[in-house]
Amino acid sequence: MSDSTPLPEVTAPYGTGAQAAPQRRIRVPHLQAMTDRGEKWAMLTAYDMYAAEIFDEAGIPVLLVGDSAGNNVYGFETTVPVTVDHLVPLVRAVTSAAKHAMVVADLPFGSYQASPQQALATATRFMKEGMAHAVKLEGGRPMVPEVELLVRAGIPVMGHIGFTPQSEHVLGGYKVQARGSGADKLMDDALALEEAGCFAVVIEMVPVPAAKAVADALRIPVIGIGAGPEVDAQVLVWQDMAGLRGGKAPRFVKKYANLRAELAQAAREYADEVRSGAFPAAENSFEE
Repeated sequence: MSDSTPLPEVTAPYGTGAQAAPQRRIRVPHLQAMTDRGEKWAMLTAYDMYAAEIFDEAGIPVLLVGDSAGNNVYGFETTVPVTVDHLVPLVRAVTSAAKHAMVVADLPFGSYQASPQQALATATRFMKEGMAHAVKLEGGRPMVPEVELLVRAGIPVMGHIGFTPQSEHVLGGYKVQARGSGADKLMDDALALEEAGCFAVVIEMVPVPAAKAVADALRIPVIGIGAGPEVDAQVLVWQDMAGLRGGKAPRFVKKYANLRAELAQAAREYADEVRSGAFPAAENSFEE
């Protein structure tokens, strides 16, 4: 899209309640327009209809059905075992429930790296069967042929560079990327993905200066996770954000709730009432 082409405005304060005018589906031009205006925006993962409904109503403009479902839904240690068949039903649930947010589907490990044609076949499944609005893939310059073919086919593509979880065995585990000379590679990958047609790029676990340099250089939105505040948007795994996951959280996570404790307390109270006979009470029962 040329700089002279006007981008559509978001027509209502997104997620501001019943008094707001009806909001259209968020699309690529809306995200670009927000970034062009300097408006930062949030992305969250979602893997089921209830999370999708809640986040959509809260005004989150982009929902990512990530291969992080491996860690947060299926109980895998990494994202590597996740398959297309694991994710397609989750994508369909989220897209069916979210009325306004853009839904982005992750292409899992092994489903796109073999060739651009494999990437197109996988992305087509997510668009047709999962009803996704866009897809995300990991990798920088080597993924340019895949990105170009998907974009040419009319599929919006979000890139992902820096720390790429699908490559954790090569990267030596969860480590900060783009330190020292690695910042040059991060920049090269980002520019290559933008030139190939990506509408946005996620950069994960990189130092703030490297992230800022990429955000300053790219026109498309740069979405950070563990990349500091100097980017255009932020993404978190929702179970991390809401405090559902146990154990130590990554440094870049901020917990906005403690759902793990709330659910545990609710479960204990339910079990106690069942044992005591307090539940079900008359109001929970049917009379003849």
